[in-house]
Amino acid sequence: MTVDWHQRVLAEVDALRDEAVADLVELVRIPSVTGTDAEHDAQAWLAARFARDGLEVDHWQVDLDAMLSSPACPGFEAPRDELWGLVGRVPGRGGGASLLLNGHVDVVPTGDLGTWQHVDPFSGHLTGGEVLGRGACDMKGGLVAAWWAVRALRAAGVPLLGDLHLASVVSEEDGGLGTFAMLERGWRGDVCVVPEPTGLDVVPACAGALTFRIRVPGLAAHAARRTEGVSAVEKLWPVWWALVDLERRRNAVVDPLVQRWPIAYPISIGTVKAGSWASTVPDVLVAEGRFGVALDEPLDEARAALEAAVDGACQADPWLRDHPVGVEWWGGQFGPGRLPQGSDLVERVQSAHVAVTDGARPEVWGAPYGTDLRLLVGLAGIPTVHYGPGDARLAHAPDEAVPLDEVATAAAVLATLALDVCVVGD
Repeated sequence: MTVDWHQRVLAEVDALRDEAVADLVELVRIPSVTGTDAEHDAQAWLAARFARDGLEVDHWQVDLDAMLSSPACPGFEAPRDELWGLVGRVPGRGGGASLLLNGHVDVVPTGDLGTWQHVDPFSGHLTGGEVLGRGACDMKGGLVAAWWAVRALRAAGVPLLGDLHLASVVSEEDGGLGTFAMLERGWRGDVCVVPEPTGLDVVPACAGALTFRIRVPGLAAHAARRTEGVSAVEKLWPVWWALVDLERRRNAVVDPLVQRWPIAYPISIGTVKAGSWASTVPDVLVAEGRFGVALDEPLDEARAALEAAVDGACQADPWLRDHPVGVEWWGGQFGPGRLPQGSDLVERVQSAHVAVTDGARPEVWGAPYGTDLRLLVGLAGIPTVHYGPGDARLAHAPDEAVPLDEVATAAAVLATLALDVCVVGD
């Protein structure tokens, strides 16, 4: 008798819904802000549950010194004394391709609590078919969807030929050390899906993002005699407008995959600190920001573009010409990434989605932000796409949430893709 493995797996996805939702709520309640000890708590919690579900578990402490000294290190912003990797493996019987599902468990800080409707952003509150909380959308919902898919395949007893790997990484938000460490550990897949929030569309390319710092010099003076000083705050503005112009020029013509975005490659100043006393003309201003890197643009060329714009602003200002603004590149250095030409992974994910939903094929577009996709493709040559639940507009925002129906659909689609990629044996 021929077994309809697809229908059997979908039935298991449905049967596991309550358990998966409860796990998502509990995972959101772990405040795993990037760079905090709660990152380790989340990894340990998941490792215990992967083992409970019958996965072969590799839960290891990363050699941070070795990672940070590597020329390929992707950079980081949050200070860490330790970092833990986690991969769960479902070994195949041999003969099929391997599928890697890679998700990050670290989240960004909550921001101003007064902007949240719910006082506790780590409550994992269930409301209106959604789970609320920091990280629910970016990307614990997607990570649980991948985990849910693996559990459904195991519960159905599917005899996969290829290996199925489920990776949970940290430090994605500030550079990608977790995925870098996973790759250095030797974990691979013939293809990979990162279930970042895409609204169940398929994203085969991501722009880059470089963290920069500029130091604007001024000249201190008593505020009552301010004309005898030079305000570093005022001297920020020529540089600011130079960056505005640079952003406009860099976005005049963009890759078709990212034409949907009003600004595909943004340049943004995120923090500004100046002065040491209210009655003193500020003698230095330090601003930190994010520089969007175009698809396929070499990082050296991107850095040179910003440095040239800053230098141009300095040459046009008498004070800055003699006291130039310093530019420093630090923190997360996200290069752009793109699914290699010739890969059929987009079509396979689309077909799996159609098989589950009986609906239209998902749209295909490029993301305007940096992700671990660029490490998986660029360092390891693994064909990789994003496909996951949730709207990235809610990521990093107050009242972050993920729709449970999208999490369930993503789980069913990823399980269906595993049947296709890993191949079902007799």
